[in-house]
Amino acid sequence: MTDERYHHGNLRTTLLEAAQETLRESGVDALSLRDLARRAGVSHAAPRRHFPDRQELIDALTISGFEQLHEQLRTATDAADPDFRSRLQAIADTYVNFASGDVALLELMFRRKHDSERFVQAAHPSFALMASVLAQGQAEGELQAGDLERIGTVLLATLHGIATVINGGLAPVEVLDGLVDTAVEQFVRGARP
Repeated sequence: MTDERYHHGNLRTTLLEAAQETLRESGVDALSLRDLARRAGVSHAAPRRHFPDRQELIDALTISGFEQLHEQLRTATDAADPDFRSRLQAIADTYVNFASGDVALLELMFRRKHDSERFVQAAHPSFALMASVLAQGQAEGELQAGDLERIGTVLLATLHGIATVINGGLAPVEVLDGLVDTAVEQFVRGARP
């Protein structure tokens, strides 16, 4: 990365990308504004224009993680066949792949209580998309009527649990697709009217 990106007004994006790389390589404790400036090829003071301190950087990285998750979920559901099962499978596959593909970012996203309105707002689009797919399932008679938040929490916990098992090395990565398929089938079977 060079300061050329900075001169084009992309320093914030460049810094977040560098922060995500550092997070993957060395964990959250290794994040520092000074290191990010070095990686981005800018002065030590430049990152402070976007992140006054390290915590603001971590918060921005957390929000960016939720934005990335939503973009991937939206892209997957848009590409799926329009029926409920296809869209649900797209959400399940995408969530677990995201969660197992960038473990450090996922841990950052879910390591704190989300009592800040900024984090709730950042997470909302992903969960609203999941809820809309579940509402489609109810409308198509595939899922029983009920509280979408409750049903969605069960789905999210199931998918997150699969990713945690894979990320923790408790099951080999090779079984990931089969686990997700089984989870979707059991979820739908258990939630049928």
